[in-house]
Amino acid sequence: MVIKVFIASSSGSTAIKKQQQDIMGFLTVNKIDFEECDIVTSEDNRKWMRENVPEDFRPTTGVPLPPQIFNEEQYCGNYEAFFDAREEHAVYAFLGLTAPLGSKEAEALARQEHQ
Repeated sequence: MVIKVFIASSSGSTAIKKQQQDIMGFLTVNKIDFEECDIVTSEDNRKWMRENVPEDFRPTTGVPLPPQIFNEEQYCGNYEAFFDAREEHAVYAFLGLTAPLGSKEAEALARQEHQ
């Protein structure tokens, strides 16, 4: 399974740049394999991202903006959803991955199972 992070390499938005860096930095530090999919340099990436963000998660006007996160073809969410999952120590579940043993997320799941 490959996590795909759709980004804009030349975004004029400082907020979008920071969000992209935050996601990719987290994935790198936690040794989660991911593929960076640039929607600026690849029309295919741009088209695929826009077509595969579910209707419920699209802005009411305009098109979905990066960063958008997928696990293969499965939509995970945008930056806000990633941020919420990180705050709740649930990033692996958010990404559709198994939390590694010893992680806060794995420990929280183990506690829930024993209750």
